[in-house]
This record gives sequence, structure tokens and C-alpha cells, in this order.
Amino acid sequence: MALRIIFMGTPDFSVATLKALHAAGHQIVMAYSQPPRPGGRRGLDLQKSPVHQAAENLGIEVRHPLNFRDPADREAFVALGADVAVVVAYGLLLPEAILNGTRLGAYNGHASLLPRWRGAAPIQRAIMAGDAETGMMVMKMDKGLDTGPVALTRKVAIGPDMTAGELHDALSIVGAEAMVEAMARLEAGTLETVVQAQEGVLYAAKIDKAETRVDFSRPATAVHNHIHGLSPFPGAWTEIEVGGKLERVKLLASHLVQGEGTLAAPGTALDDHLTIACGAGAVSLVRLQKAGGKALSAEEFLRGTPLPKGTVIA
Repeated sequence: MALRIIFMGTPDFSVATLKALHAAGHQIVMAYSQPPRPGGRRGLDLQKSPVHQAAENLGIEVRHPLNFRDPADREAFVALGADVAVVVAYGLLLPEAILNGTRLGAYNGHASLLPRWRGAAPIQRAIMAGDAETGMMVMKMDKGLDTGPVALTRKVAIGPDMTAGELHDALSIVGAEAMVEAMARLEAGTLETVVQAQEGVLYAAKIDKAETRVDFSRPATAVHNHIHGLSPFPGAWTEIEVGGKLERVKLLASHLVQGEGTLAAPGTALDDHLTIACGAGAVSLVRLQKAGGKALSAEEFLRGTPLPKGTVIA
């Protein structure tokens, strides 16, 4: 036997789980995704989401309601007669009518070790906070924000130089494997859940543009985590003087420099190789990107934009 599954997801992160459930032999009776958005080179063409495209490639019908306020959308969901809904980064808060609209409820693949980092940006926040590990959790959804009981946990170590992009890709694969295992247990009637702890709750707020600028007055460890937690998107940034004018530059990767003493004024280049002083210690910038350009190694960047020792960036 196989489960009749409604899959709900939108970005690249969700695609691995959709494909894994399909490959495991489950019947994906419908996929729900966010509506096509303007995109393309001029922003004029409507672009289908990664899940939308993947589902169509698998021969799965796709629906994309703006929300589920319309009773017709709710009734159409229930009419599918699905056993379970699987939700991975769908992008909408689901009403109880949808959470309870299948025989066995809805299960979410969430990229954190709940109750730490509930909410929209758990991958970025874990790295920015300097967490040593995170993970994927399969959770039975309730009406709260990532508050439901947990069915399955898979932990993933966060390496000292891991970026949010790298962690995203690792968790996507782990999450797909975890969801397949959870659905196998659900089908067999052996899936158990555990209520989340009341202690240790943290919320992973959506990344605000105002917090993406690098503040070199912070300790080097915090600066390094900030850079890696926002890499590659939306990207931490600073301003560097190029040709007599300030130019915004994304900082995509760095290394911590040994020593936590105050070496110079924050933002000062300590050598000719992009070692930058912080409030305590320093970071070595190793990958950068000018506006409209491609990502460059420090060596490539310095060929076109020399930053000699003593230069101050902001």
C-alpha cells in the first residue's frame, strides 16, 4: 500500500522531499505551491516555483491559491480524499480546515531543532547565532507557528566555515530522507510524536534588509557568523571605496583570524590581503561580489580593487 499525499511546498529546498516521496511509491494526488511570480531578466515573465516545475515534470497536477480563505479552495482540498498532507516551506500559514482536511492530518519538514528557531529563517539564524548543530524535524502541524509535536529528528553539524547555502543543501537532503521514513512509519501505524519542550523557544524572524550590513565593531566571531549566515542570499555587505566612490560589495565567505585582541579600528585592513579588523580579533575575507558582478575569490577581487594595509571599509 502507499499513502495518498498532498504535497505543499514552494522553493528549491522542498523539491528533494517531493521527489523522494514520489520515488518511494506514494501517490502524490496534488501539489500546492505559491503562485507564479514575475521574474526573468526584465521581471515581466511569470515564473513557476521550483516545486511547481518539479511537480509538473513528475506528471503531478499543481494548484496555487493565494490563500485558503475561499471556501471553494478548502472544499477542493478536502475533496482530494488524501491520507496526509506533507508541508515543506510552503510559505502560507494554513488554517485548521486544511490541517484537518486529510485522514491523518498534516506533517511539516522544518529545518531546525525545535523549539529552537521556530519561524521563517531557521537556517540563517542558526549560523548567525553560532550554533554548532541544527537539524530537520518532522512535526505534526497544529494551528501554532511550528508548535506541533515532533515525530522524527535528524541532526546536522554546522561546520565553522559553513554557509547558509551549504547548510540549506545538506538539510534539504536530510529532510527528504526523514520525511520518507516518517511516512513509512505513518503508513505502518508506528509513527509516534513527542510534545515540544516549553524551554528553549527561539523565533527565527525573516531576515530584514536593515540587518544585512556588516558591523565590523562586533567581535570577529560574530562578524564571521553574520557573513556566513547570509551567504549566498540575501548576502551580508559593506561599502568599499572604488575609484573615489563608495560601492556596495557582498561578503560571501570569510575565515576567522587567530587572536581576539583589538588590533586596529574596526573595518581597517591589517594587510594587503583583505584581513579586516573587528571590534575584537579579525576576519579574512575570502569571497566577495560587487553589485552586478560574479562572486570572486579575494585574490581575484584584489586584482581589480586593491585594498592596501590601512584602508578602512565601512
